[in-house]
Amino acid sequence: MTPVPSFGSSSPLVITDFLYRARDLFSAKTITQYQDDVTVFEYTYGDYADRVFRLAAALIDLGIRPGDRVATLAWNHYRHLELYLAVPLAGAVLHTVNLRLEPDEIAYIVDHADDRIVFADTSLLPLLDTARTRRPDMPVITTDGDGAALPSQDGLIAAAEPLTDPVPRDENDLAALCYTSGTTGPPKGVGYSHRALYLHTFTACLVDGHAIGERDTVCHVVPMFHANAWGIPFAALMTGANQVLPGAHPAVPEIATILANEQVTYTGMVPTVAVDLVRHALASGIDLTCLRALVLGGSTPTPELIRSIEEDLGVRAYQGWGMTELSPMGTFARPPRSADGDPQRRYDYIRRQGRLLPGLRWKLVDDEGVVVPHNGVDRGELLMRGPWVAEHYFRDEHPEAFVDGWLRTGDIATIDPEGYLTIVDRAKDLIKSGGEWISSVALEQALTTIPHVAEAAVVAVPHVRWQERPLAFVAPESGHALDPAAVLDALADLVPRWWLPERIEVVESLPRTSVGKLDKKRLRSAAEGHLFVDTHNSTVAGSLR
Repeated sequence: MTPVPSFGSSSPLVITDFLYRARDLFSAKTITQYQDDVTVFEYTYGDYADRVFRLAAALIDLGIRPGDRVATLAWNHYRHLELYLAVPLAGAVLHTVNLRLEPDEIAYIVDHADDRIVFADTSLLPLLDTARTRRPDMPVITTDGDGAALPSQDGLIAAAEPLTDPVPRDENDLAALCYTSGTTGPPKGVGYSHRALYLHTFTACLVDGHAIGERDTVCHVVPMFHANAWGIPFAALMTGANQVLPGAHPAVPEIATILANEQVTYTGMVPTVAVDLVRHALASGIDLTCLRALVLGGSTPTPELIRSIEEDLGVRAYQGWGMTELSPMGTFARPPRSADGDPQRRYDYIRRQGRLLPGLRWKLVDDEGVVVPHNGVDRGELLMRGPWVAEHYFRDEHPEAFVDGWLRTGDIATIDPEGYLTIVDRAKDLIKSGGEWISSVALEQALTTIPHVAEAAVVAVPHVRWQERPLAFVAPESGHALDPAAVLDALADLVPRWWLPERIEVVESLPRTSVGKLDKKRLRSAAEGHLFVDTHNSTVAGSLR
């Protein structure tokens, strides 16, 4: 009997392959660095590859060994992008550290990851003071070398010969590491294998996903410390798309200028940034129709934001949903063909969290673990599994987060017969009033449809009769004032009466986490002390400090 050949068995799926592909097929494509809406540096993929091979060799010369963690504390710039491939090329694990955390939190993460070395922007070195005190032997290298008495990334590259033989790695070895934002306790590490990121990258390039391709010019607005910037740098490198990096502290007017100057075709951002981008573009008259896709993630966009992006800017809007534990993509909200020609239907599909990406599996389960049908009505906790879904946390045991190979996302959701996901709430954010559940997300979405309500957040507060009742925080659009009583009256036409918040508090803005999500931990702290003793709705305006 003739043996069946085994195809590809000796070719592990490793993300460093993307570097060779970019060098060999797209050597003339460009990486452009901005700072304060001015181009400060530009080079080709060929030049990029040469510097990456040299940097990988330098890391090995510094004593970095396979599996070692190499941390970065940096903004979105070309040197950070070099580390994205140089670290795994040296056989190590890229650990991108959230620069919006406090020094104590950074010290905890660096210590927990047991980082062997840290590359940091000079301006961010003070954030490492606590970590360096706790780990005095941990080398720190500056990405830019600006005025610091420390080794620099450029210096390492200049002194090194290019790496000729990459460190052999198995596809199941870790390539990258990110930590969750720690909204429900200490941050948890999520390790990504080469295989996971490789397959995740292919999925990002699907037409029904982000659709990244060689014709694109991609601008990385999503922070590179946040879940590998949604994995888009790897997708751009693999397909040969031009890449644009906005630098440190990019303000919305600068982002708008960069998008127009570079004729960017793809970018992604959280809705709060998109709101400001739309406002600035309309006020300044800047033309952003070069964008074929503006992808929103982090929270559900309002109907008005989607309408304004599509109708006022003339740009297609989409939404992606995921989490750190999903590398991070899980679904993509691209309207079906049947919605073409019907803007309102399109907007409705975009506001849902989208369809499951190929390669992943999901299910909804109730409190007893029984599978819930996908009828768009019945809700349950969303469980996920697949080749880029975490099966455990890095150097930590959290058995409550995993069950029989499934990741418990903590999201309460529905899935309709077309396969579109709608996140109803986080399990910890549901409000149980008189034995019935109230969705804080549904209340927030209803509040943001009320004129001049820019954003809203709802948390539970104790009630002597009903156990819990909603407390709503609303922030007005710029230049407008909100009357709590009027907001409550408008809301009464949108939701069941027993859902109405016991109190509406008007605040200047809502607190956000380091990755742009609503910080409900701070909101709950602000709500402490509220104890409602009757069933009448009060409407008191306040401020959140």
